[in-house]
Amino acid sequence: MELKLILLFMVFGAVIAVKIEDLLSSVIAVGAVGLGLSMAFLVLKAPDLAITQLVVEILCLIILIRATINKDLPLIKDGRWFFNTVATLLFIASFLMFAYFALLELPDFGKPIMRVAGSYIANGLAKTGAANIVASIILDFRGYDTLGEATVLFTAVIGVLAIIRKVGRIKK
Repeated sequence: MELKLILLFMVFGAVIAVKIEDLLSSVIAVGAVGLGLSMAFLVLKAPDLAITQLVVEILCLIILIRATINKDLPLIKDGRWFFNTVATLLFIASFLMFAYFALLELPDFGKPIMRVAGSYIANGLAKTGAANIVASIILDFRGYDTLGEATVLFTAVIGVLAIIRKVGRIKK
């Protein structure tokens, strides 16, 4: 049920991003879709993908907002600062409310909800030969996943560096 609500939220955000005329609002709607994807990864029990998606989404959102903030500011220019302030406060309040309920759902410390962790701990040394269980899980059991996450983060960093670099930029 939660996944269907998140997917509906993502579709709604994508439609808003395409249909809205304000460029900054469109960028924020795209960011909301990325946040929805991160929440979907959490619901699907993939926290590592959710964290990677969240980091990349925040970096991209900062870059896109920086690129559009000087070009399109109708809400500030029209004097609708009250609407902006109320919308921001509502967003922060809803975010804190969702974060509170998400933190309540976490299991108690030392009580894992996934049985895979027990298998990794019990059979890690015998299957991998590595004395460090964390390294054996990251590099042996979940090697392709770790490689994918490193590739995504490396690509995000290279993209940020390519956009914010000063050398070779044409001055207008």
